[in-house]
Amino acid sequence: MPSTERPFTATAAGEQDATLFAALELSLSRWVVVASAPGESKVSKHTLPACDGPALLALLDGLRGRAERRSGRAVTVVTIQEAGRDGFWVHRLLEAHGVRSHVVDPSSVAVNRRSRRAKTDRIDAEAMLRTLMAWSRGERQVCSMVHPPTREAEDARRLSREREALLAERIRHANRIKGLLATQGIFGFEPTRHDRRARLADLRTADGQRLPPRLSTELWRQMDRLELTMQQLATVEAERDAALAADGRAGSAADAAAADCQGGNDTRAAAPVGREGAGGRLLRLKGIGPETAAVLAGEAFFRDFRNRREVAAYAGLAPSPWQSGGVDNEQGISKAGNARVRKTMGQLAWLWLRNQPDSALSLWYRNKVRDGRGRIKRIAVVALARKLLVALWRFVTQGVVPAGAALKAQAG
Repeated sequence: MPSTERPFTATAAGEQDATLFAALELSLSRWVVVASAPGESKVSKHTLPACDGPALLALLDGLRGRAERRSGRAVTVVTIQEAGRDGFWVHRLLEAHGVRSHVVDPSSVAVNRRSRRAKTDRIDAEAMLRTLMAWSRGERQVCSMVHPPTREAEDARRLSREREALLAERIRHANRIKGLLATQGIFGFEPTRHDRRARLADLRTADGQRLPPRLSTELWRQMDRLELTMQQLATVEAERDAALAADGRAGSAADAAAADCQGGNDTRAAAPVGREGAGGRLLRLKGIGPETAAVLAGEAFFRDFRNRREVAAYAGLAPSPWQSGGVDNEQGISKAGNARVRKTMGQLAWLWLRNQPDSALSLWYRNKVRDGRGRIKRIAVVALARKLLVALWRFVTQGVVPAGAALKAQAG
């Protein structure tokens, strides 16, 4: 069958004759740049070596210069790229050189739904280019743009992410040791205990013999890797606690300044301390520990949200309805958001019920569930996690303590 794909023409370039649109398709082998210049009816394709920032800047500057000479007016360069492996360094490079850069969620860009659709770097770049031009015309529903964090905010969340990786590595090493011992009929050995080395030296197989020499050597080397991981984990947690303590001091200073200005000392209605003090402020709530506070501060509350719907959508906790004609089903949460925040809020929801039983949210949950079991409780706790995330956002940004929630007793 003949292809139904039509050649791409930049019709919006005539309407926005002072803007040069460019889409960047980044890969490990090469970069493909598709640009729509003012006054041109067709797009141009350019190929660059991968990770060559100066070449990209030179290309965009050359395209802008030709467009300005042709139109006789200043031309603004607007680019788009997908969020992915390259992070945000290209975005920051472009912004630093006067280019308006956008980072798009790749799953939000519309694609051909045919079973065998054509896919090349050029086709993908042209799709992003059409998306960018529609976005610039004011069609905000055409895609979901990512809010890139600042360099400082991105670096601040490295501690929680490194701790997550170290935890997984510790579990892997411990399970490897247990698995090796299980081949000799040895069970119940806990590799993370303080006396692990003394207990390992005294181990005997199920038939009372010493461990085979090569297996014993492998176990000791595995134990060395486990202890190195545990040491690094302790170091990361110490750095995290120090950073949260600094946030707590900043939050206390801001609360004291706000109380002096208002002529009162009610900390339950304290003024917001800003995003920088989010971790220290969250730690003041009973039931929230250092890791939860660090994850929420670094992964969620580093950016501004306009309303509670944006907060829930960012964590992937917003509902996903399915309505068509007489069909009206609820598909559950979208899960199209920050998975770390969603996982943390799911854990915190259960902890909130235990540590804040008299809060309004806990009372709402118990009234909703009553004698329900299984699926009813799981659905309700997801709703509780969504409501709790919104309440914590208001607590961080506005200083509004969740209704009925208890604060930790402050030392001194």
